[in-house]
Amino acid sequence: MTAAPPPGRVRPIIAVHGGAGVPAPGRLAPAQRAAVCAGLHAALAAGRDCLRDGGRAVDAVVAAVSVLEDDPAFNAGIGAALTREGHAEHDAAVMCGASRRAGACTGTRRVRHPVQLARTLLDDGPHVFVAGPTAEALAHERGLAFLAPEAFVTPRRLAALAEARRLSESGLSEEARHGTVGAVALDAAGHLAAATSTGGLTNKLPGRIGDSPIPGAGTYADDGVCAVSATGRGEYFLRTVFAHRVACLAELGGLGLAEAAGRALDEVAALGGSGGAIVLGRDGVPVFRFNGHGLYRGHWSLAAEAPSLAIYHDPETGPAPKGTR
Repeated sequence: MTAAPPPGRVRPIIAVHGGAGVPAPGRLAPAQRAAVCAGLHAALAAGRDCLRDGGRAVDAVVAAVSVLEDDPAFNAGIGAALTREGHAEHDAAVMCGASRRAGACTGTRRVRHPVQLARTLLDDGPHVFVAGPTAEALAHERGLAFLAPEAFVTPRRLAALAEARRLSESGLSEEARHGTVGAVALDAAGHLAAATSTGGLTNKLPGRIGDSPIPGAGTYADDGVCAVSATGRGEYFLRTVFAHRVACLAELGGLGLAEAAGRALDEVAALGGSGGAIVLGRDGVPVFRFNGHGLYRGHWSLAAEAPSLAIYHDPETGPAPKGTR
């Protein structure tokens, strides 16, 4: 159940992830590392700017994810993973912890920022979830930006698709298999929000839907508990209703958020899945959990002069985010 904001002063904070599709340590090219860190920094800056002067958490997560959707270093928007037919199909969701309203879309091919379409549904739509041509028609009606389908396709994703066609899924690299972007935020009013966006799996069936756009699976926010954005093989996160499971383990099971996220991820692993998540509660302490090589991630509070970024278990790209294991 949603509770009132916590008493006393709240320190607004934004946390983001760029997916758990991370190469093994030592195999991440310096240029790619630099691109990922620059993208995470830009997303955090956009979200943090929204939180200034009492800005809303939901505005912050949409702003941060929109930046990542425009960045070809990540699997969302431009540079998203390609279906077996060679198209980018996008999924996104946003959830507001104050009202538990949510918006989601799936299967869009021309909407530049799927997360912004999801936001319009959260704000004033009679529906939570729309798909494909209907989603794109709604985006057009609401004046959102469009790109030609080929604008989302990058040489890197074409190479990943070619690799996927040659190899079985088990033979693919972690990076080629999956990836997602997401954000969670806490605002000065004590409200939480979460947003997630993805191109899904490389070489996926057209029309395949993972956990990212599903409230309670890949995306969830409730002011009374936490905000969650997940990344990984979506089928496993769907089967465990991952994001809501984290909230239930914390609220009903009495676990701390770090332990709840770890327990929920263990359930994913028990089914054969891999990935990770970012989780934020009303204490403003971000939690990061992953069971693969790493998780592109970072956080930035209004109280800090610079963001904290990390990729692997060791904080090679900056000070270690609290909660990292």
